[in-house]
Amino acid sequence: MTRESSRRSLVFAFTLITKEMNEFEEEESFRDRVSTIAEDGKRLWVYPKRPQGRLFNYRNLAAYLLLLVFFITPFIKVNGDPLMLFNVLERHFIIFGVVFFPQDFHIFVLSMITFIVFVVLFTVIFGRIFCGWICPQTIFMEFIYRQIEYLIEGNNSRQRKLDDRSMDFDKLWRKTLKHLIFYLISLVTVFFFLAYVIGMDRVQELINAGPVENPAGFIGMLIFAAIHYLVFAKLREQVCIIICPYGRLQGVLLDRNSIIVSYDYNRGEPRAKHNPLEDREKASKGDCIDCNSCVLVCPTGIDIRNGTQLECINCTACIDACNNIMERVHKPKGLIRYASERSIAEGTRLKFNIRILFYSVVLTGLLILIGYLFSIRTDIESTILRMPGSIYQEYDSLHYSNIYTIRLINKTRKDLPVNLLIDDEEGFIKMMGGPLVVGKGQVGKATFLLVIEKSKIKKSLTEVEFKVMSDGREMDEIEATFVGPNDPDNNPGSDDD
Repeated sequence: MTRESSRRSLVFAFTLITKEMNEFEEEESFRDRVSTIAEDGKRLWVYPKRPQGRLFNYRNLAAYLLLLVFFITPFIKVNGDPLMLFNVLERHFIIFGVVFFPQDFHIFVLSMITFIVFVVLFTVIFGRIFCGWICPQTIFMEFIYRQIEYLIEGNNSRQRKLDDRSMDFDKLWRKTLKHLIFYLISLVTVFFFLAYVIGMDRVQELINAGPVENPAGFIGMLIFAAIHYLVFAKLREQVCIIICPYGRLQGVLLDRNSIIVSYDYNRGEPRAKHNPLEDREKASKGDCIDCNSCVLVCPTGIDIRNGTQLECINCTACIDACNNIMERVHKPKGLIRYASERSIAEGTRLKFNIRILFYSVVLTGLLILIGYLFSIRTDIESTILRMPGSIYQEYDSLHYSNIYTIRLINKTRKDLPVNLLIDDEEGFIKMMGGPLVVGKGQVGKATFLLVIEKSKIKKSLTEVEFKVMSDGREMDEIEATFVGPNDPDNNPGSDDD
């Protein structure tokens, strides 16, 4: 080999390596920026094609069922109170008919911790299924606002053409009608959100009173409706990509065994256009015909064939689109499917392994823990304190007395008559005033005397146990101290004298 031929071989090899590196950098460039933001920083508007398929039908069913629950729940009442109420301002919470007070804060904290752990473990196992199937942002966007957009402006190609052309009457009335409906839906939605905070009765009173009697309230709702409108009319997928912290966390939580929407690159590559007269297997071509159907239906504008990306919300639109194409070209479905990265790389089927079983057991255990905390929660929370600054008194020649105050929180949905008992048969309780009745969801207070026989007092501080009773049922037990003389054995009023 001459020196000139060697030089040409090196130049050719260098050129080939440089070309392959440029192609690799171009293929991986999607990781350097968000799919909906151009290189110059401008927003790339996403025009997803309307999905069709079995999974989309299931999502339709789940979404409209959740929407039905959302809009009906505020009207459901239990014993005159809402089924669900989250009144943060007045610290009044009702969850599935159970009233919660600030005294139940420990249950709330444990519930939140359990919920966070549940989300983490659920994501580790199943990826972002929550985002695509249950998240309110996705449900409202894809099954209300997006459907109205399809109805008024047409499918993705017609929407793109409508936005690109100059303003005319057809574009004006379509855009005006769409955004007017968007805002009206946002306003109605805000009213229902408000019903979860203050109750539907108060919302209806607010509406009936009109903006003249409560201008501040109506202005506030109009502002919240405008924010809600902007989220779904303008921000859209940016909420999932940029704003939502859960979307950012998924990159940390996912691993090779997490079940996510995945592209089977072993089966799909190398990609090539479809030729019905060609045997793709003999031609060493993969099953992917590079039709871009999976990209066209993606609501966040990504190419799932590039692998796991933070923009993916596991909505399964690409699965339906790919399955429809595979049917047309007479290839097996599942080129894009729910799978783990390990199962794709190793070419094995997804199995319910020990890891999934273990995490599922942990998730079940956490839910059981929350259920147990709710089950041991008492209907009445009571506090008994001796009157500040008071000491024992001689009730009569045979008894001492202490004065106490009792504070009761009724956590039930009905009025409760309350009476106190003590285990010591030699003593008795004398209530000040009439019978103690605590209204539903109210706080009751009362003062009473505890009278104990002198012969039973053996030390200056005696432990006593009160039982809080209602309708013959024990609601709570409280311990307190009874103050007696420092030297009860030398008390002149005792039986020994």
